[in-house]
Amino acid sequence: MSVTYKLIALDMDGTLLGKNKTISDQNEKWIRAAVKAGVKVTLATGRPIRDVIGYVRQLEIDCPLVINNGSEVWKSPDVLHSRRELSPQLIAGIFEVLRECGDEFDYWAHSIGGKIDKSNAPADPTTVRWLQFAIRSGNAELLQLIRDRLAAWNAFEISNSHLTNIECNAIGVTKATGLLEVCSLIGIEMSQVMAVGDSLNDIPMIRAAGLGVAMGNAQEPVKQAADVIAPTVHEDGVAKMIERYIFS
Repeated sequence: MSVTYKLIALDMDGTLLGKNKTISDQNEKWIRAAVKAGVKVTLATGRPIRDVIGYVRQLEIDCPLVINNGSEVWKSPDVLHSRRELSPQLIAGIFEVLRECGDEFDYWAHSIGGKIDKSNAPADPTTVRWLQFAIRSGNAELLQLIRDRLAAWNAFEISNSHLTNIECNAIGVTKATGLLEVCSLIGIEMSQVMAVGDSLNDIPMIRAAGLGVAMGNAQEPVKQAADVIAPTVHEDGVAKMIERYIFS
């Protein structure tokens, strides 16, 4: 068997994980088969490292990880390789914008010290080391207004992991930049990567990879950016793409 792709980069929520946040038997079976065949598998996610470790252990993945949409790359779950933080002054500016937007939204953020939301918001945002900031609202018009205001600053990479949120990372930080670091660490080219995702935060790596795969349940811009479209997460799309492109 000649393997063209040496690394499979998987988004988690909506790609590897369904609504119950578990890995299906078929997905696990084919991921393990790929690893046994000598193909590396990494997770490229907006989640913080603490929310990824259990899945890494379940799959017995031995590959650097792309965390917080590329803000961090971890050589292993307990060894940090690189980190790109958001400007605390810019986060203070986000809080100013949110104060003007009523209360039809929620937010969460990942920092060096852990998760931050409305329940533990700091009195002074400039005292926190921020990795990622996300805003969620069921009011699409309000969410677009906030997105437009933040985008006008040209200071963030703005994406989403669901239609009801926006996610902000430092400018120049994406899953693609994180994945490029992973490739450098394991000695391969981006052309040897199959990247799979479903949301706007996956588009950079889908475009940069040798094979960009959008899930059948992906947002439309993701499908437009991809080379191929997989079955949905509930149809074990990850497993079927591994079977087709790694083993066929």
